[in-house]
Amino acid sequence: MALPIYEVESQLVTELRAWNRVVLTAPTGSGKSTQVPPMLLRHGLLGAGQVIVLQPRRLATRLLAKRVAEELDVPLGQEVGYQIRFENVAGPKTRIRFVTEGILLRQMLQDPKLNGTTALVFDEFHERHLYSDITLARALDLQETHRPDLRLIVMSATLDVRLLAEYLRPCGTLSSHGRTFPVEIEFADRPSYNDSRPIWDQAAEAFASRARRGDTGDVLIFMPGAHEIHRTLEALSHLPEARGRVLLPLHGELPPRDQDAAVARQERPKIVVATNVAETSVTIDGVRLVIDSGLARIPRHDPWRGINTLLVEKISRAAADQRAGRAGRTAPGTCLRLWTADEHLSRAPQELPEVRRLDLAEVVLTLKSAGVDDLQRFRWLERPDDQALAHAETLLRDLGALAVPAASPEGTPSQITDLGRRMLSFPVHPRYARLLIAADTHGCVYHAAVIAALTQGRDLFLRKVDRETVRAREDRLGDRSNSDFFQAMRAWEYAAENDFRLEACQRVGIHAGTARQVAPLLRTFLDLARSAGLDIARRELDEDRIRRCVLLAFSDQVAHRLDAGTLRCALVHGRRGVLARESAVQDSPLLVAAEVREVGDRSGSVQTILSMATAVEPGWLRELFPDDIRSEIKVRYDTTTKRVVAEESLMFRDLPLETRRVEPPPADAAAQLLADEVIAGRLTLTQWTHAVEQWILRLNSLARWCPDLELPPIGDAERRDIITELCHGAAGYKDIKERPVDAAVRGWLSPHQQSLIDTHAPERLELSNGRKPKVTYTSDGPPYIALRIQELYEVQRTPVIAMGRVSVTVHILAPSMRPVQVTQDLANFWREHYPRVKSELQRKYPKHEWR
Repeated sequence: MALPIYEVESQLVTELRAWNRVVLTAPTGSGKSTQVPPMLLRHGLLGAGQVIVLQPRRLATRLLAKRVAEELDVPLGQEVGYQIRFENVAGPKTRIRFVTEGILLRQMLQDPKLNGTTALVFDEFHERHLYSDITLARALDLQETHRPDLRLIVMSATLDVRLLAEYLRPCGTLSSHGRTFPVEIEFADRPSYNDSRPIWDQAAEAFASRARRGDTGDVLIFMPGAHEIHRTLEALSHLPEARGRVLLPLHGELPPRDQDAAVARQERPKIVVATNVAETSVTIDGVRLVIDSGLARIPRHDPWRGINTLLVEKISRAAADQRAGRAGRTAPGTCLRLWTADEHLSRAPQELPEVRRLDLAEVVLTLKSAGVDDLQRFRWLERPDDQALAHAETLLRDLGALAVPAASPEGTPSQITDLGRRMLSFPVHPRYARLLIAADTHGCVYHAAVIAALTQGRDLFLRKVDRETVRAREDRLGDRSNSDFFQAMRAWEYAAENDFRLEACQRVGIHAGTARQVAPLLRTFLDLARSAGLDIARRELDEDRIRRCVLLAFSDQVAHRLDAGTLRCALVHGRRGVLARESAVQDSPLLVAAEVREVGDRSGSVQTILSMATAVEPGWLRELFPDDIRSEIKVRYDTTTKRVVAEESLMFRDLPLETRRVEPPPADAAAQLLADEVIAGRLTLTQWTHAVEQWILRLNSLARWCPDLELPPIGDAERRDIITELCHGAAGYKDIKERPVDAAVRGWLSPHQQSLIDTHAPERLELSNGRKPKVTYTSDGPPYIALRIQELYEVQRTPVIAMGRVSVTVHILAPSMRPVQVTQDLANFWREHYPRVKSELQRKYPKHEWR
């Protein structure tokens, strides 16, 4: 009852009864994780139901449940229980149940109304795990539709209250200030990038230095993972300053007994070396000194392998503050940071939410299974990037987990398939769910699990080894095969047989640490397969079956060699890449790559490298992906030969597999391409003369002047149609160069319509003096005739056409054929202007007739 969280107990109860939604901020050590759930039970806010408390980590889930059960003096698994993957310690009497996020989301899929649950508590929400965001959104929808009685509490030590309050509105907001002791922060003297020692040696030396100064309290050291924890404990064990202290690891993969030992009080001072599981929720009493490596394994999308993975990265400033706070729980403490103050300022203020840094394929599949077809309208707390959502949907369609229903209109959202629902039963990335399901069909689950384990960590083989190591590797592991996985599998088995000894692994160029990490991953995948009812018995390796399974799991990374002389490849979805030089499948024209990574060089250019490749037989694509195989004819114009070239390609999705020349090219497509060249002016039809253009102007002018004649003009589109028709049946320029044009153009009109043009927009006019000058038509002015003055004698009236609606302009020329007057009023010219013109011209041309 002395815990700070009890200061807001009455307010919490009041706000929950008023709103059913509360945002609670309370610092580490305030007691929120262990005390809030019993508060709900004690005040009758659960009714006859239970409260589910979401925790971001399995270790905290179990330890918190154990702590609450002890405080309530009840057996664990009865009134208080927990559920994590592969472990369910709860029963029908359970009122307070701690679970990991994925457990609750899957429960919501199986029981959308959460029958029997009256409250949900989202603990440590500041970590912004992807599944906590999604689960909160689903809980809000449920509360607003079928379960208005459902109570929601979102709490953490550090929360963006403004963002959450707006998202949960209407809701109550509470803050417990807590009581913590001051923590002195000490930074390293030199930048971490200038310290070549392994991080575990740096931590051990930092502890020794403090111990020599007389520090005797418990110590908590933060390391990124189990391997670094092991090396740190090993380094500490050799220090005289650590004698008499209990050295304990703490991470999620430890047996429960060892986890309990790390958080329990010991008779002697202890040193606990932990991952970031000790940042929040888990309380280790008595810690006076925190040594922080500043590193953590942070979930992030790995574009090389197209999966989510754990990458060792620098923690944010907010996470560093959380770690430092562990030293001030019950008395003043000290935090030693193994980086400088300047480096600290350059760190991110806080972690990006997982929705912005993880591959979304698994969560998209989960949402689709819950009936959320339109992801754009989902209730995102923070909306992910549209491209990330589109990529996730594309991958899931490639894996067969999503599909658009047949005969659906364009734009219909994809929906989950039966295969997708089965994949969802595996709590792994959909790519590996697909791998295990395929392996079950082909009877090779064990080897598929080995492949899945091998792809989770870094490359098993050391790079840049000497020739002797290469020869030893080839002698022990074999050289060429149909898949890089087969050599990697032999390498891992060799390392396991030699107990992952460093000298044995280095002899054949194997990274011993990476090989050691494969074993627990393999056990995890085999446990998943077994729990899903798959046959995990180890059988003789059937390479073809395994290759088919790899193809099904990585079909979005199928590649086709562009030529035999290089390692350049084309991939599905319009990408290009280069097969890794060390790959064993360099002789295969068709392959699938499990890793696609971008590598930059000193020039700044980026090359896409394909590795962990497996050879693929073309027939397998027809067998396994019949709906994704199609034939496509591509037609193009060759500017060099001035011919249309056609090629037929066998396509897997958008990747061409085989290509052959098609002769003659398709007539319609060829005509279109040749017409394009003619219209662009790059090809000339010799018979398309000035007379043809004049006829088109006569038609278009008359259609404009006399719309009642209902003549169809020839615009750009009609001109293209005529030229295309002229080019029909041709394959090259020489076929169309001399083709007759006049008949094709005139054929645009019927004989009657042609006669109307000859009558009302004639090629020549007959003047009153018997002369028949040619009429020139223009697109931007009136038609005109051009005659010398002498040829116009006795012509008094301006000629008209188009049923008398259009006057023809007369260009009056001197004997030299130069214009002296342009008029549409001949009578006025003869009366007003001719005397002056005659006087001027008669002097220049005295031999010509002048009237």
